[in-house]
Amino acid sequence: MKNLITRSITGVIFVAAIVVCFMRPVAMEFLFALVTGLATWEYCGLVNNVKGVQVNRFISTVAGVYFFLAVGGFCSGIVPTGAVFIPYLLTLVYLFISELYAKTENAINDWAYTMLSQMYIALPLSTINVLAFNTAADGQVVFNYLVPLCVFIFLWANDTGAYCCGSLLGRHKLFPRISPGKSWEGSIGGAVIVLIVAYFIGRYEAGLNSETGLTVLQWMGLGLVVVVFGTWGDLVESLFKRTLGIKDSGNILPGHGGMLDRFDSSLMAMPASVIYLYSLTLF
Repeated sequence: MKNLITRSITGVIFVAAIVVCFMRPVAMEFLFALVTGLATWEYCGLVNNVKGVQVNRFISTVAGVYFFLAVGGFCSGIVPTGAVFIPYLLTLVYLFISELYAKTENAINDWAYTMLSQMYIALPLSTINVLAFNTAADGQVVFNYLVPLCVFIFLWANDTGAYCCGSLLGRHKLFPRISPGKSWEGSIGGAVIVLIVAYFIGRYEAGLNSETGLTVLQWMGLGLVVVVFGTWGDLVESLFKRTLGIKDSGNILPGHGGMLDRFDSSLMAMPASVIYLYSLTLF
């Protein structure tokens, strides 16, 4: 009972923080830069427990946070030149060259795990800036909170629907080798809930003169993309933890585990959403 109360309180605070941060672009940048830093720090701590791995935890974390902020500055128009990425590239070069002098057991392992922190965490989380900042018809960059917020709403709706339907109807395992608790029935139920939520969001936004320019069907398409790639994101993190032999990625969120446990689905869903939305402009 105590664990349920703790989990519920943490969940409410977590959801409230995500929703409120989208009200102001500065708040969004601050919160997700913090998430990027904490998730990268957590990841590096975990992989440094692997035999023969010695990742520079501090530099990798700083690099991830800087990359997130650089993408935010570039997408928002605050920093109009791509030169903002030069310090990040220099940091990556340093992380490679430093292995020449570190005399570690396996330099290839160190390079691989270091670069994975950027590809798996910093890069996907930075795409929230691409979702949030759009160029208007007059060439001005505007902050649009609705799309990135809805990605999280879809993820939460999918988790809730999958849990409820899986608990009641789950019979056929979705991916028993990696996540025995997930079922096809739960995944389908979660997808149906998301499609319903996306439909009503599309109808609601249509009454606001369609700020995003998305039709109801396109909103439902976005919801389906989030469901599929969010589920894969969850499975990827499950495989990561299973490979390391751990249950939770951390304990920073009481009752919910670590940062990777909470943002695993979004690490795949956000980049996929960017690709989906840009694809709509091509066809």
